[in-house]
This record gives sequence, structure tokens and C-alpha cells, in this order.
Amino acid sequence: MKVGLVEAGIDLGTATVLVYVKNRGIVLREPSVVVMERQSKRILAIGEEARRMLGRTPGNIVATRPLRDGVIADYTITEAMLRYFLGRVFGKSPLARPRLMICVPSGVTSVEKRAVIQAAEQAGARSTQLIEEPLAAALGAGLDITAPGANLVVDIGGGTTDIAVLSLGGIVLSHSLRVAGDKLDEAIIRYIRREHNLLIGERTAEEIKITVGTAVPGSRDAAMEVRGRDLVAGLPKSIHLGSDQVGAAITEPLTSITDSVRSVLERTPPELAADLAQRGLVLTGGGALLHGIDLLLRERTGIPVHIADDPLSCVALGAGRALEYPAVSEDHLEFKRSK
Repeated sequence: MKVGLVEAGIDLGTATVLVYVKNRGIVLREPSVVVMERQSKRILAIGEEARRMLGRTPGNIVATRPLRDGVIADYTITEAMLRYFLGRVFGKSPLARPRLMICVPSGVTSVEKRAVIQAAEQAGARSTQLIEEPLAAALGAGLDITAPGANLVVDIGGGTTDIAVLSLGGIVLSHSLRVAGDKLDEAIIRYIRREHNLLIGERTAEEIKITVGTAVPGSRDAAMEVRGRDLVAGLPKSIHLGSDQVGAAITEPLTSITDSVRSVLERTPPELAADLAQRGLVLTGGGALLHGIDLLLRERTGIPVHIADDPLSCVALGAGRALEYPAVSEDHLEFKRSK
């Protein structure tokens, strides 16, 4: 690989950043978390080191996620985070400026797209293209999106759920919902606070979701001890939490996701809908790993549901493959060459 001609696909996710480098595969997988001093804004840690500090920092230090709902919430911190990750992958040499393919949710505005492109340029990219996440997810899952038949992809990430019907190398129709993994965590936090007067943090809520969570109450029999702060006494306290309780806690956000999938299916042209009745839908993203999510979607939609082989990596893999995929419709790519 020649220096200065490196190419990479980036899944710039709300929860995790993945970098795929051509001929090398996925070379970086780090939480999109930054820790900095509150007053000076000096960055102290980025990635996994920063994630370990979530909820554990003193008053003069703040741990933040610069990406919210799949888009940039803090431009300056996002640029610094992206520069750090690119430096780790490609080094500090000004000659090693990569060509990037970055994934964005299908519902982002032109202003949000420009913010991603500008942040990538300032972080050292030679040129930047944007690709919609469901298209990248389909490529990463190994689907043949160039055929005239339909494919339905549901990508449940940290900040957004992207739903799209694909055919002939492009997106026929899509919907982006700002309800995904983070909203499930928030629902668990609210439930435990309301039912048990116990305050827990984001990391604990995510651990609960992974360890005992289920999309279909009654389909999983697991329990764990949960520790937090008693809101009445103000002291540390622990409770036992079961799968059915967690399933009840996340019913509302899961209903929003399933309703959106049904809405997309209802708007799908008849010929393509006939294909989907046979082929079903493909689940990608971290949310695809939630226990019972495939059963729930199969029950609510009436079509087969398949979970991608590596749902966490699909979007990043697809972004990398899109760099050399001429059949991908240019209507779903945006290009900006750095000056």
C-alpha cells in the first residue's frame, strides 16, 4: 500500500468508532467517549480509557460523548477524537492522509453532513465520502444489493435505528429513528429508579441490557445483582434484577422500533414486498445482539428475520467495501475533496 493512497471506512457511531482499512480489515474499535477538564477543555483521555472513567470523574473533569443520535453534538471534540483515532491507525506523517468513507444515518440533514466532512478534513483526511448507514450495513452483511430483488436492513446502533429497503444498488425507501441502544439504557435507568428507588449509571444499565436483557419477556430466565445508590437513604444498595423486569423496562423503545419497521414495510412497493416476504429482513448493529430481538420483529412483521454474522462490524466493513464498489448508487454518496 503506497503512503498517501491509504483508504479507510469509518463507522462514526454514537457508542463506538470502528475503522476499516483496505487490505487490513478492522484495525480499530474504540468507544466514542472523551474525558476532558471542565474549565480548560484540555482532553485527558479518548476511547476505552475514557469509557472506564464514565460516571467516576471528579467535579473538575467531565466524560462526554461528542456524538449524539448518530450526529455530531460537539464539533471540536469530535474533530479531536477523530484526529486521535486516525493518528493511531495511520501515524502522524502528513503524507499518510487517508481517503475516508464515513457512515451517517439516513435521516441526517445537509448541515449535519457538512459537519462530518469538515471534521474529517480538519482531522487529516485527504478526501471524504459519506455513505448512508443501512447501505453500508447491507454491504458489510454480504447482501447482493445490485440485484433487482429487495433487501430490508434494520441497523440498530447506539443512537439511531436505520431501516431501509434496498434494490439495484440503491435505497428505495428508508427511515431513521433516533431510538436505539442508548434509549434502551435510559429506559432501564428510569425503570430501576421508579420501581426500586435506585440510581444507576449508563455503564451499569448497558451491562444489565447485555447480561439479562430480553426483547420478549418470558423468553429468557436470567438474573443479576445490580448495585447503585439508594435515592431514599442516599447509601449504596444492591438489588436482584430478572430478565422479565428488564424486558418490561424496554418495551416502549422497542415498540417504537418495531412500529417503524412495520411502517417501512407498509410503504414498500408490492413487487419488492413480495421479495421481502420470502427473504425477510437482516438485523445489524449492536442492538441485533439483544436477546429475543429477532423473535420480536418476526412476531410483529410476519416475515423471516436474520441476524448478520458480525452485526457490530457490518457498517464499518460496508463502508470499506463501498470505496471500491462502483455499483453503489451515487445518489447515496456525497463527496468532498479536501483543499
